[in-house]
Amino acid sequence: MAMTKAKIHKIRLLQILLLLFCFLFWGLSVNADESSGRVLFISSYSYAWDSVQLQIEGMQDVFGQDVVLDYEFMDTKRVSDEEALQLFHDGLKYRLEHVPPYDVVILGDDAALLFAMEYQEELFPGIPLVFEGVNDEELAVSAVENPYITGIIEVCSVDKNIELGLAINPKATKVVAILDDTITGEAERKNFYSYAANYPNLIFSEINTSSLSTTRLRQAIRTVNQDSILIYASMTEDASGVLYTNREAVAMLYETAKVPVYRMVEGGIGEGVLGGNIVSMHETGCLAGQIAMDIIGGADVSQIGIMESPNVYCVDMDIMTKFDINPSVLPENTILINDRGSFFQHYREVLIPGIVLLVMLMGVVLVVCVDNLRRRKILSQLENARKTIETASQHDFLTGISNRSKFMSDLTELIEQEVPCTVIMMDIDDFKHINDSMGHKAGDEALQQVASRMKEMESQILTPYRYAGDEFIMILRSSQDKIVEKTAYQCRQIFTKPFILNKTKSKICGSIGIASYPKDTENLEELIIFADAAMYQVKRNGKNDFAFYRKEPQGEA
Repeated sequence: MAMTKAKIHKIRLLQILLLLFCFLFWGLSVNADESSGRVLFISSYSYAWDSVQLQIEGMQDVFGQDVVLDYEFMDTKRVSDEEALQLFHDGLKYRLEHVPPYDVVILGDDAALLFAMEYQEELFPGIPLVFEGVNDEELAVSAVENPYITGIIEVCSVDKNIELGLAINPKATKVVAILDDTITGEAERKNFYSYAANYPNLIFSEINTSSLSTTRLRQAIRTVNQDSILIYASMTEDASGVLYTNREAVAMLYETAKVPVYRMVEGGIGEGVLGGNIVSMHETGCLAGQIAMDIIGGADVSQIGIMESPNVYCVDMDIMTKFDINPSVLPENTILINDRGSFFQHYREVLIPGIVLLVMLMGVVLVVCVDNLRRRKILSQLENARKTIETASQHDFLTGISNRSKFMSDLTELIEQEVPCTVIMMDIDDFKHINDSMGHKAGDEALQQVASRMKEMESQILTPYRYAGDEFIMILRSSQDKIVEKTAYQCRQIFTKPFILNKTKSKICGSIGIASYPKDTENLEELIIFADAAMYQVKRNGKNDFAFYRKEPQGEA
């Protein structure tokens, strides 16, 4: 009898230990797999802007796998009219109504903060808002009076860049800023001229890209001489209607400017500008992410206030060499891009401790990782298979843009929802001649380059597709005459620059036909037919142009 009781006690003890082990292992697995928060990032711009990518990378470095991070892009650099804003509002409202609520919303730059403040009660009731990259200090101060808003102001160090410019070029008598008329440009203009009184021996002036044609803009930049410190602040448009990404602006400055170009924010350094005292967009993203984590952890938003952006000195050694600038004039701890020193030389102070710490961490997390890796591998394989199938069914293999099937699906949805829209049909002129005279490889290159230029035009209201053969098509989610006409001119510009076929510059032309719903027709098939008819009207009239569909053509070519 005693033996039986002892066995029973042993069995119960083993059961208790087994339950404790299962509970501990389950807890570790749950913590590894489940997220601890949901954050929405609303950017004033688009993902194409390198500064936006750096901000997102900074947030992701802080969040890791613990926080779900979603993105929305206002794309105000390309389209900032009331209709675009309303479309963004309506789309965001719909999505917010159909996804789980967010714990924090991070707002990138001034336009996003203004949008969130205007629609706070409607779209973000009770949700903490964290702004970053805001140039307008008065706006930021006003915003944090709201107990649900905090954030990081972007302080562009005009004075520190002028001091660096004077150290490099002590004979300078002028400071010239490159600015535009966007919201960001206006804030930076105000900040720039606020320092004029501090430098009575320097003449402050600007090159306003919004008021100059492309030709005059290049001339204005080219005329900045060695007596000037040239600062690139904001350049997203010119008076010719050309829109610039940061990389395109930097490329123009590199080709045109006769003096080193200073920069006050991260982005473009290493691609053609000198740099200077910059706002680190990556660190700004990290700060915004950390504030979001603190709020998720229970921090009081109203007690955080305004934080200043992290500024560092960063220059491109290639540009230093180009203008024969002595590195000894640089402030201590300046970050050097394109420095030819060895990797170990730059990072030896952190490499050895980092390796030791990495080995220790790997030993600590090994038990949890083995099980998680196995499950995540299966989930990853399933997700990759799903994405592969979805991509193959909705994208063109050669050009990478959406295909005819996706176009028909999107257009059907818009018409069923009675959303005014425009179909823009494009066809490469004399495409058969390209294939016959230069080979099918050149024909494929032509298709790929046309698709790439169309992809650069893509926005929240404009989507490109490959329709068939050498025919492409776009859906513009608007039928307003001014927007449609502006888009048509932008489409024609696809064919203005030379194409590279078989490593040779070649001229390619295209014919474009346009039809709108519901102005021209309320029938999907007719809408496509009408756009096609307008396109062939262009071909009959000499090609290389665009035309709008007319129900009663005036005559045949």
